[in-house]
Amino acid sequence: MEPIVNPHDRFFRHVFSQQETAADFLRSYLPPDVAELLDFSTLELAKDSFVDDELRQHFSDLLYQVQRFDAQPTYVYVLFEHKSYPEILISLQLLRYMTQIWDLAVRQKSRFIPILPIVVYHGRTEWRLPRNFAGLFDLPQPMGEFFPDFRYWLVDLSSMEDADIKGEVLAQVAMLTLKHILQNDLDASVRAMTPLLVELARQKTGLQFLETWLRYLAQGTNKIDEQTLKDVVEEVSSIGGVTMPTLAEIWTERGYQQGLQQGMQQGMQQGLQQGLQQGLQQGLQQGREEGVRDSLLASIEILLEIRFGIDGLRLMPEIRKIHDTDVLRAVQNGVKAAQIPADVRRIYTN
Repeated sequence: MEPIVNPHDRFFRHVFSQQETAADFLRSYLPPDVAELLDFSTLELAKDSFVDDELRQHFSDLLYQVQRFDAQPTYVYVLFEHKSYPEILISLQLLRYMTQIWDLAVRQKSRFIPILPIVVYHGRTEWRLPRNFAGLFDLPQPMGEFFPDFRYWLVDLSSMEDADIKGEVLAQVAMLTLKHILQNDLDASVRAMTPLLVELARQKTGLQFLETWLRYLAQGTNKIDEQTLKDVVEEVSSIGGVTMPTLAEIWTERGYQQGLQQGMQQGMQQGLQQGLQQGLQQGLQQGREEGVRDSLLASIEILLEIRFGIDGLRLMPEIRKIHDTDVLRAVQNGVKAAQIPADVRRIYTN
């Protein structure tokens, strides 16, 4: 597996790879009648990922195995979506990963184990998509029994009130941070977490998490002010023993990265070397084009959902293969005038 570079992915794995925190999360967020069947003292991480490289920038996942109180094993598969908007094909992704888990059992000649799928979402908009696989299809009732169907359990942090965040202190801080990391209220939310952070700092295992938490805030968002972090850490350190050098180190790293980018831009402006300048310009141009492409794809997806619902969103796997931004702009404009999804397809297939 390649190194993890996405800060959301890194934070998710650091928090939920720990047995106690994972058990606390599942105990708090699974449906109570399901949670009471599971002996969380037996919970262990079975595999760290089934997500392919292409989708790793949008999803993180962990597979746990736990014994039920009837002594039977069960898998719990947690898929964390760190896009800023819901993915319509999430149930298809889940089905793919679940069949990979069962395929692995076939290859290892081991028993089939039932899988409980959970989706954790922290985007900017509320999750309003169907929560079962059959929701991808418009089926008459007599045909339903011929199609696979399953329901996933959704933990939609974006729709929760802060007071509804449950669990031990570490899990609460982690979930509150994931909830607000993409929101404009992050600054105020971090200040409101101070009592929890103080309590966490008193715990023996809390200091390592606090360092990971600070790095996540420094690398995963631009919606928090440096002064806010300094104020919070100073208050925590006066009670919990957290020291300022950790924060200084993290912000030094962040400042170094920003300085490096600024230095590259200044170097191009001054024309240090023509070859280097051309290479950097090409790199920046490519980066700008990728940014424009991602923005167009997000806009098209939203327009398709508004105009045609699920039928429109079925075009997205084809549209994501388009790299020409002029074609994507044509699709974006064409969605508004299209009468049916086929009208949109004609724009990029002709």
